[in-house]
Amino acid sequence: MLSPESIVFVVDDDPSVREAIVSLIRSAGLRAAAFSSAEEVLSATGTQYSACLVVDVHLALMGGFELQRRLAALGWDTPVIFITGYGDIPMSVRAMKAGAIDFLTKPFCDDNLMASIRHGLALQDSSRAEREHALDLRHRFSTLTRREREVMQHVVKGLLNKQIAAALGVAVITVKVHRGRVMTKMRAASLVDLVRQSDALVRGYTKV
Repeated sequence: MLSPESIVFVVDDDPSVREAIVSLIRSAGLRAAAFSSAEEVLSATGTQYSACLVVDVHLALMGGFELQRRLAALGWDTPVIFITGYGDIPMSVRAMKAGAIDFLTKPFCDDNLMASIRHGLALQDSSRAEREHALDLRHRFSTLTRREREVMQHVVKGLLNKQIAAALGVAVITVKVHRGRVMTKMRAASLVDLVRQSDALVRGYTKV
């Protein structure tokens, strides 16, 4: 199930093509927004969307490839579907290397375009869910005290309570208390769950 917030940005300087694609998308029950230029898209990116981008490679001022590059620089991982009436193999290779999920030459099959759009929106929803989960984990971790973080670090390494107590120079009962608080604050169902959360936190901080 795609998010109700999902939207398809259609960028083409040919009004007839633009309107036809938007009509097709809306007839499938999806939201669509039409733009005649890359500049219009960039001016509409103040708020993050769960979006998929259908863009013509050849636009009047800023082309589709440059738009994709600009969006990536802004931190958008928007799935891109390139369309063109003048495509060739080198161009399609360039598009795929740039991370496009599809490269369609006009006139293209409506079913093929819709299949690519649904795939792109599904990828974006999955990516958004992962980002939200990462933010939630960071929030949980931020509620831990310094000592609780130290205990968590040792717990996920597989150390026993008495080993953690010796390493930190505290009583075993103190470790048990901190360990319980860590499990509660991190909302970890088990030790395995806590280890997974720790791994996810490490990956997330590495990306930042």
